[in-house]
Amino acid sequence: MQSDVSIFQSELLDPIGDRNVPELQPPPNKLLTVEELFNEQLNVTELKTFLGREGRLSKECILKILQDSTDVFHTEPNLLNIKDPVTVVGDIHGQYYDLLKLLELGGEPSLNVQYVFLGDYVDRGSYSTEVVILLYAYKLLFPKNIWLLRGNHECRQMTSFFNFRNECEHKYDIDVFDAFMESFDSLPIGAIINGQFLCVHGGLSPEFIDLQQAQSIHRFQEPPREGLFCDLLWSDPTETYETDTSNISPYNKNGIRGCAWFFTYEATMKFLNKNNLLSLIRAHEAQIEGYKMHKTCQSTGFPSVITIFSAPNYCDVYNNKGAILKFHNTTLNIQQFNVSPHPYYLPDFMSVFQWSLPFVIEKVTEILMNLLQVPDGEEEELLPELPKRDKDAFNRHSLSMEQNEAVYLATMLENNLRKEEEKPLIISSTGNDTTPDGPVMSKDKSDRLRRKVRTVARMARMFKTLREEHETVVKLKGLCPANRIKPGLLVGGKLGLQTELEQFEVGKRVDLENEKRPTEDQVSQAIAEQKHSV
Repeated sequence: MQSDVSIFQSELLDPIGDRNVPELQPPPNKLLTVEELFNEQLNVTELKTFLGREGRLSKECILKILQDSTDVFHTEPNLLNIKDPVTVVGDIHGQYYDLLKLLELGGEPSLNVQYVFLGDYVDRGSYSTEVVILLYAYKLLFPKNIWLLRGNHECRQMTSFFNFRNECEHKYDIDVFDAFMESFDSLPIGAIINGQFLCVHGGLSPEFIDLQQAQSIHRFQEPPREGLFCDLLWSDPTETYETDTSNISPYNKNGIRGCAWFFTYEATMKFLNKNNLLSLIRAHEAQIEGYKMHKTCQSTGFPSVITIFSAPNYCDVYNNKGAILKFHNTTLNIQQFNVSPHPYYLPDFMSVFQWSLPFVIEKVTEILMNLLQVPDGEEEELLPELPKRDKDAFNRHSLSMEQNEAVYLATMLENNLRKEEEKPLIISSTGNDTTPDGPVMSKDKSDRLRRKVRTVARMARMFKTLREEHETVVKLKGLCPANRIKPGLLVGGKLGLQTELEQFEVGKRVDLENEKRPTEDQVSQAIAEQKHSV
């Protein structure tokens, strides 16, 4: 077993000791290599810690993990057969630190601890690469105890439209993204637990009559936009599932997803009875408690469908719990957990310069307002001479001399601008340009200036609001691919934004548009926007 020193050879240096949060451990200052990770055997314990400290792998190392895992997946059937004890995990969506908490609750994967993951490992969260790397490492160590199914996000369309492709290019490169996609193409699409429970990511299909059909699917490809393969990844129970009657069609087009189906209680029971199954276990939908037991079968007294969701506080705004499903000795238990703290990334991995634009624009607008408030014909006053600079008071060791000079000058200019008093405008109602007291503005000129000032004032208020609520707006943008926010969401102001973030159902409604499968044009546009932002 390797020592900590071999992988964490040294941390990022802080030679002058001016880190703003010195108690926070710096990330590793080097990439993890194949030799370090695969010395004797894959050291998954240290890998888990290394990734948790935001360490990154060398390209050779990550490509080896992806290729070796893909080779293992290729040997597995479409539909796995699993015996308990086993823990079933729903959507993770790039929430690496919640995955670590989940593994604590369910038990560290080993020869005696078995897991089935129902897909959606990537997108939405900012640590999707870490999630997949860790799960693949466990798969390589325990190939008969860790089972990974494919979700609707494990494809090129979704990862290009959302943020996983961007994350791969930000942390690694496009070759690594392509290798991830190849591995996703090889993932199994379903599992049977104890011969009684069917596990898939999404749900049922009118084409799905018996289990053998799932074994016949050609899964080594990008999922199509229709058909059985698509439906198993994308379908949902109907919104009226608990109160369905025989008058409702068993399958209805799923307009929310833009593909696949809504399936009813009647459709579920017909499929379960046909295949001698007790229940359908799925993920795919956020749940306020982390799980949902759907309508109980009258003959068995067992839920016909169980939805499990393992990403607490989904997208950092849902305020939901996460949950896992544990089978042991034919009994079933639900274990819930809350969100864990994690490092912060700006949406779509935007830079600090992009993020700070509202602050810059606000200051520029303030300067513009001051300039417009100088009446025509009135001499501009020179700014007072700046006071002598106290180098010890202003200098930061982390900045160069030129940078310190710029910070000092900007600070003093801002202080002087704030001290300037507004000068009243003298306006002639007769249109004359002079009075006994001196030159004045004509009415036309004053009206034009007023309009300019009012326009800039509105801009100033808008940018001030944007700056003040920037953190909340950015948080909401984390819900939306390519920074798309639902139209009208910001109209309610600060209180409206806070309300949106506090309510699970409202947040889910805000995010509903993003649950729809993107069209080819939308995917192309998203890729183009990501390249443009880079």
